[in-house]
Parts: sequence; C-alpha cells; structure tokens
Amino acid sequence: MEPRFFKIPVCVGDVTLRVAQGHFATRHSHINYFIDVTRQQSCLQEAEAVAQQLAQRLPYAVVDTILCMDGTRVIGTCLARRLTQEGYGSVNQGKEIYLLRENVSSGGQLIFRDNARFMLEDKNVLVLLASITTGSTVEKAMRCVCYYGGSVAGVASIYSHLEEIGGVKVVSLFNTNDLPGYASYAPDECPLCRQGREMDAMIDKYGYEKL
Repeated sequence: MEPRFFKIPVCVGDVTLRVAQGHFATRHSHINYFIDVTRQQSCLQEAEAVAQQLAQRLPYAVVDTILCMDGTRVIGTCLARRLTQEGYGSVNQGKEIYLLRENVSSGGQLIFRDNARFMLEDKNVLVLLASITTGSTVEKAMRCVCYYGGSVAGVASIYSHLEEIGGVKVVSLFNTNDLPGYASYAPDECPLCRQGREMDAMIDKYGYEKL
C-alpha cells in the first residue's frame, strides 16, 4: 500500500517535515513512522533552509570536514557555506571545509580511498545525516572517523530519535516530541509483526519501496 504522507504541524524556520505512519522496515529496525526528507536532500532552497537552522544550533567548534551520510551532500554544501561566512561568529569563518561523501564496501563497511584520507586525518569531522533512529549508522561513522585518524566534532541531522550517541550530543531540527507515538523496534521484537500487520514499505537512505 502506498504510504499516506502528511506534514506535521511543526515548523523550524522554513523547514517542515513530511511523514507517513505505518509499518516500515529499515536495515536495523522496524519503525511506525517514515520520515521523507527527499526534498531537503534534493532541493537547493530546502537544503539551504535546513543548513541555516543547523548552523544556528551547532556548538561552537572547529569543523574541518563534513561527512555527508544518507545523501545529504547538498545540505552539507549549504552548511559549509553557512559555517564559513561572516555573521555566525564561527571559528570556521573564512576557513575551507571539506565535504566527504560516504563510501560503503560490499560488506557494508565505511571505507575511504587513499586520496580522500587527508580529509579525515587530524581533522575535526562533523557527521551529517538525514535522520537517526537506532544510532547504529552514526556509531559506524564515528568509528570510521577515528579509524582514519580524525576527531568527531559533532553529529547533526534533520530528525533524530536520540539526543546523544557515544557521548556526543546530536543536533537535530526535529525529534520524537514532534512525532507523537514514534517507536523503533528491533526486528525480532516488533509488536506490529506480532499483531500480524503487513509491512507497508522497506526504507533505506534512498527512500522507500512499497510492499
């Protein structure tokens, strides 16, 4: 069945959130909300609106590289521009910030080629995601940053189910307070499955595929 989308009655600046309720499966969990961030990932105007709000909320910290997960490179580009321009009182003003896109091996591990390692080694890296549910993707990214000799400067996302991951505060525009009844379950503990409720769609970083 095609998910029925609606906008939640909460705006953060010019950013709105489009969601659907149902029974959805991700790689790591089953969830009862699907958060559609396609427009924020793909539309320059909406990506700029997200970047503006995130830049205002990020802690005062040096950022050398933005690791763009979940197809957030457009948002990352806008955010780098915001963090380096005048008027934000940022330690990054006038700096060069690198944008690094995730690279996943056939085994599902994050890897980076030798020519990209300089963007991680001895660098302060901001991990940017579209949404965070279980935090497993963030943890993988944080381990990868450390493996390549970098330091995690922060974690940012449009939506997050978690306030902190690995001792690092998550900066997000929306959270579970904005989605009444939001729940995330381990696949073998999902009450919707136990009730015999059919799956509505499979979800990954590219979007959803209805079932």
